[in-house]
Amino acid sequence: MTLPEKKPDILLVDDEPQLRRLVRGALTEAGFSVRVAETGKAALGEVVLGAPDLVILDLGLPDIPGSEVLKAVHSLCSAPVLILSVFGEEREKVSALEAGADDYVTKPFSTGELIARIRALLRRTRPAAREPTCRFGDIEVNLVSRQVLRGGKRIKLTAMEFSLLSLFVTNRDRVLTHKRILREVWGPAAENRTHYIRIYLTRLRQKFGDPGGAGGYFQTESGIGYRFVGDPPATADAYRETR
Repeated sequence: MTLPEKKPDILLVDDEPQLRRLVRGALTEAGFSVRVAETGKAALGEVVLGAPDLVILDLGLPDIPGSEVLKAVHSLCSAPVLILSVFGEEREKVSALEAGADDYVTKPFSTGELIARIRALLRRTRPAAREPTCRFGDIEVNLVSRQVLRGGKRIKLTAMEFSLLSLFVTNRDRVLTHKRILREVWGPAAENRTHYIRIYLTRLRQKFGDPGGAGGYFQTESGIGYRFVGDPPATADAYRETR
């Protein structure tokens, strides 16, 4: 007898009852198993009871700052964390992403957007996402041989261009802050030189035939950084309905 496939276990941490009911219903209908917690303390208790597959974490909790809960969650399990924040909390979002959060959604949001982000993060954490070859569109990137093909023909990248591309493809569907990109590709001394990213991304987009914008592989997260999506949505609304 074939056992039913285990539903992904999502831990939703938010102190708003109405939002918890809405999100829990939508996620359950989408095929997820959902646990809820309204405080940071309750959330950590749930993680101790059993590591979830993903955590949705509100930054504005009544007892413990969301940033502290994020650090504690990372000390207890390896689940990806998706941050919920309200419009205008750019500094808090950047800090959370720098501290290891994987993505964020700004309130108010559509449940469709939230579910799409969850599925993207769960795909990224599967073993297949860590294979040495990454494919998107007509591009194939081999992270071991450092060979890049477009339509079967080799594309020449500089060492710096390949380093930037490698960072993006190994963090597919994850928001990378400007500071993190600069630190990992150019080193700590370059953390404030955001023009480096713009210059090298322009080169990659040209070599990949990437149109940029909502239909491109490299999505701009205004004031925060960039996201490599691999398979771009057909329209901006298909991926980010409320922004």
